[in-house]
Amino acid sequence: MKTMRKIVQIDENLCNGCGQCLPNCAEGAIAIVDGKARLKADKLCDGLGACLGHCPMDAIRITEREAEDFDEAAAHAEMAAGASKSAAKPTLGCGCPGSNLMTFAVPAAASGPGQSHLGHWPVKLRLVPPDAPFLRGAEVILAADCAAVALPGFNAHLAGKIVMIACPKFDAPEPHLHKLVEIFRHSGLHKVHILRMEVPCCAGLASLARQAAQMAGAAFPIEDMVVTRTGEVKPADILG
Repeated sequence: MKTMRKIVQIDENLCNGCGQCLPNCAEGAIAIVDGKARLKADKLCDGLGACLGHCPMDAIRITEREAEDFDEAAAHAEMAAGASKSAAKPTLGCGCPGSNLMTFAVPAAASGPGQSHLGHWPVKLRLVPPDAPFLRGAEVILAADCAAVALPGFNAHLAGKIVMIACPKFDAPEPHLHKLVEIFRHSGLHKVHILRMEVPCCAGLASLARQAAQMAGAAFPIEDMVVTRTGEVKPADILG
């Protein structure tokens, strides 16, 4: 059914085909075709515009026109199809070389201030593909952006874990929710640790994770930890 609604519009004259919009479209509605970003189908675009701020050419905008209604089931199917096609690839490019998937060895005895426990890239939730190989069966830390600044020795908490960071206050919640649902549904995660700040707005990160787990039918445990502004880490239920 077609209705008047908001939907993404791409100016092909401005688009340079860099692909930076692709990983920021949680519905997989955009593809690079003949060197240009194009909308695969109207029904795959929810019109929220999470991709807008990631186009260096300002070639994407939201318009209102007659279009097929957004089909969430079709969007999920599109993402799943994309995941199956790319599962055999060791790395997945997103068009921006700095955001290509990478994994690197971390010494088993990593210790000391000069040793990093980070074993993968990227770390921003909006840039991590739901089918990233490093997510399979992983124990994940979902951290608020500010937690890494406030928590002394943040990197040490990453040992043996995958980290994804996001801001529940300034990031649009819908793309993060869709991304987490796909990750939780297909990656077989072992456990998720929420690491967020004590400020009220940061509680949204835990809410997103719990909602996504429910939507995905995931049964892994979710541990909600709060970083105080003095650098302490406490279970959320203790702080109330």
